[in-house]
Amino acid sequence: MMKKKLYIFIVIILSFLIFATYKIFVENKTIVEKDTILAMDTQISWVIYEKPFLYPLDLNEKIKTRINELVKLLSVTDENSEIYKVNHHQERDIKLSEDTKNVVLFALQMAEKTNGALEPTIYPVLREWGFTIGKYQIPDEAKIRDLLNYVDYRKVCLKENQIYLPEGMQIDLGAVAKGYIGDEIIKILKANNISSALINLGGNVQLLGTKPNGDLWNIGLKSPNSQDYIGILRLADCAVVTSGNYERYFIGEDNTILAYFRWKNRKTSR
Repeated sequence: MMKKKLYIFIVIILSFLIFATYKIFVENKTIVEKDTILAMDTQISWVIYEKPFLYPLDLNEKIKTRINELVKLLSVTDENSEIYKVNHHQERDIKLSEDTKNVVLFALQMAEKTNGALEPTIYPVLREWGFTIGKYQIPDEAKIRDLLNYVDYRKVCLKENQIYLPEGMQIDLGAVAKGYIGDEIIKILKANNISSALINLGGNVQLLGTKPNGDLWNIGLKSPNSQDYIGILRLADCAVVTSGNYERYFIGEDNTILAYFRWKNRKTSR
């Protein structure tokens, strides 16, 4: 009987030691989890630094699902999106989801703070140039002047979840949608006990916490004229957003390069 009790005691002790050793090893082993998704005409990727035993197996799918939900609400070209319906609905009076309302409200607030430098109602002009739909052209000045009559964020009426646009006016939330998506990804990560991650949404970089060792992240700012960097930012727990004129563009009939954002480093017109 004593031998049996001793045997059980030894088994328990050994089990505890094995578990403790495993736990110490696992908890101190940092891994890198990566994934990517194509959305909003760009590659959205994330790198998560976390300890294996805390990492939910379906976390990447949760992030992708949330991104797709938001894209389906905010797209200007998807006929099933809320923004498309806002822009094309004959009654011009639409009830928005909470997400779309939040993004519209933020865009209007930024338009107010920048005195229209960020202009969410510029979409009719962008569409005429072919941006967002890929049918590029150079509109004549008379057409642009006519479309500018429908560009004025102050005429957008948003009351709770109801939005009203005057006839002919359309909105595009592309300037703020990526930031909102980045914030939503951060919320998911925090809800799953992730404390160290980097999210890349094209020209938007979102940082959660610091590196696992406590160091700041190094965010390189690419030079538009070469493959070099013009500077390095050392940051933590924030977002960095850049825009340039060296990637997206089209060439007009007079060989002038024209673009919406991110163009080649040549003579430009707008």
